[in-house]
Amino acid sequence: MQKSISIFNTARLLTQVPLAFKHTVIDYSKVPKLNEIDLSERFVRGGGPGGSAVNKNANCVVLTHIPTGIVAKCHSSRCQDENRKIAREMIVAKLDAELNREDSVAAQKRRIEEKKLKRSEYKKKKVAQMKTEWKKREGLL
Repeated sequence: MQKSISIFNTARLLTQVPLAFKHTVIDYSKVPKLNEIDLSERFVRGGGPGGSAVNKNANCVVLTHIPTGIVAKCHSSRCQDENRKIAREMIVAKLDAELNREDSVAAQKRRIEEKKLKRSEYKKKKVAQMKTEWKKREGLL
C-alpha cells in the first residue's frame, strides 16, 4: 500500500525550509549544547518605551555563560519566559560563533548568502551583455 501525501502537507513541509537554504545543507552537528549549571541568570528591569510596565517589572533577562564569560541580555518581550528562551538562543549563537568560527551556523549562512548574491550578479551581467550584443546585431547602437 502506497502512502500519499496531501498538498497541504507538502506545502507545510516546503515552508519549513527557508528559500535561500533549500538546496544547501547547513551542518548543525557542531553547535554547542548548553548546560544549565554553566549559566548564571539574573532578572533586571529593562529600559526603553513602555512606561510603568517596564519600570516596575524585572522581565529583562541577563544570561552569563560562566566558563567563557559570554553575556546575553534580552528584553525583546514583556514576557519573562520568552526573554529567557531568546537569551538562551543568543548564548548558543554566540558560543557557536566563538568556538566554531568559520564552521558556525551564522558563518555557513553568510557564505550561502554571498554565493547566492554572486550568482545573481553574474546573471545580471550576463543578461546586460547579451542585451548589448543584441542591440549591436540589430543596429540599434
